[in-house]
Amino acid sequence: MFILGNLIIALASILDIVFTIYTFIVIIAAIISWVNPDPYNPIVRFLYSVTEPLLRPIRRLLPLRLPVDISPLILLLIIYFLQRFLIPSLIELGYRIKGGII
Repeated sequence: MFILGNLIIALASILDIVFTIYTFIVIIAAIISWVNPDPYNPIVRFLYSVTEPLLRPIRRLLPLRLPVDISPLILLLIIYFLQRFLIPSLIELGYRIKGGII
């Protein structure tokens, strides 16, 4: 069972890295949205294509229409929660499957 435990621990570590990279992508997209970016710029198109699928549902769920878009902040809080809850839980599960103590 140690192989399955190591696999879960490795997946948790990779997921943590993915969450961290996505956090930076959301922050960069939010900062770029403050200026008037060229919509045909490949970097801007990449940032919007990566962030909009998660930001759009958050914007739809927000009851208030504020002059400032707070959906990136809410997405960052969700990512932070997942990093603090899901990643340690997966790592602990991996160690328990291995039969070790954290």
